[in-house]
Amino acid sequence: MTEQAIITALACLLAHLLADFVFQTNAMVTAKRKPQVLLLHGVIVFALTGLALGGSLIPAALLALAHVAIDAAKTYAVPEQHRERLWPYLTDQAAHLVTIALLAFYAPEAFASGIWAAHSTTLIPPALFLSGLITATLAGGPAVGGLMLPHKAQAQPDGLDNAGRIIGLLERALIFLMVMIGEPAGIGFLIAAKSILRFDTVKKNQKISEYVIIGTLASFGWALIAAFATKAAMNSY
Repeated sequence: MTEQAIITALACLLAHLLADFVFQTNAMVTAKRKPQVLLLHGVIVFALTGLALGGSLIPAALLALAHVAIDAAKTYAVPEQHRERLWPYLTDQAAHLVTIALLAFYAPEAFASGIWAAHSTTLIPPALFLSGLITATLAGGPAVGGLMLPHKAQAQPDGLDNAGRIIGLLERALIFLMVMIGEPAGIGFLIAAKSILRFDTVKKNQKISEYVIIGTLASFGWALIAAFATKAAMNSY
């Protein structure tokens, strides 16, 4: 893949991550069976992709149509009780990445023909960092949640509503930042701190203990992969 194609793919990837994980609310995800909600999401994808590409609207429109088609397939083909599991989530995201790769392959000049082309050297590092941060934090939530969903009912620790999601989000953000600043050793202290804080809860129930361990390892693993991949990509530029 040429450098132009890679930059185009990065711009589309950032737009996708923003559309799916920043500008798409839980209410939109829940109501996506309604055509108007699905269409609204498609408009957001189109607007963000067009902006990221610097005004290349035809590639943005094609990518938005593909995005809506993939989301519609997941929404209407996957039973509701399975929609939040890991495999539909990963399949959905993989399909989006394939469409981005295809667009970059067949229209590599999409970014180069836009208004940001002259500033690509300046824009690439923050785009890589932001893409990695969203992948490590917000995109990791549904992945870990989908993995743990089959065990949630029988081993969910008591606690504040939505607290587990916030804790996971914060720990993945900290891991990402530690790797990016070159201090991965600090992750060991994070693991130790979480183990101490959770000790009294998990020691009383083996199922809860295993649930917390699996969820923690999955969350940490996701964040580490995203962080090191991002750092490698930024170092290449």
